[in-house]
Amino acid sequence: MARLSDIIEEFIKQLLQDNDESELQIQRNELANYFRCAPSQINYVLTTRFTTDRGYYVESKRGGGGCIIIKHVDFNHDKRLMQAVNLQIGDSITFDKSIKIINYLQENNLVSEREAYIMKVAINDRSLSLLQENKNTFRAELLKNMLSVLSV
Repeated sequence: MARLSDIIEEFIKQLLQDNDESELQIQRNELANYFRCAPSQINYVLTTRFTTDRGYYVESKRGGGGCIIIKHVDFNHDKRLMQAVNLQIGDSITFDKSIKIINYLQENNLVSEREAYIMKVAINDRSLSLLQENKNTFRAELLKNMLSVLSV
């Protein structure tokens, strides 16, 4: 049986598809009432499943009942997402977080299976084993450089 988080994620993705837009406005409390869960459960899904490394931008609007805006952005067509990913990478990134970004690129046909494999090998701990310190810093720079080539 699917977990509630999975069900909420699929529901939101279906709303995005049905909307035929790359943007969706939802009320967090209404969604929580619909699923009979706490609003914090909705926040959890949004912060863990709708991240920039998966191609989403989430904005929270306060006042007037408030709403959440979820945007699905294509890497190739929006340089702002590339900038957001670079900000998320920051000065340091773990191998696991890097893999999520690369998997997103592959799932959205922005890199081939072979290119994804090469990227993963280049940033794994074994490849960086000669570095005694700052593996995550080096990995971040390496990943940013690979992504910058993709955005051309």
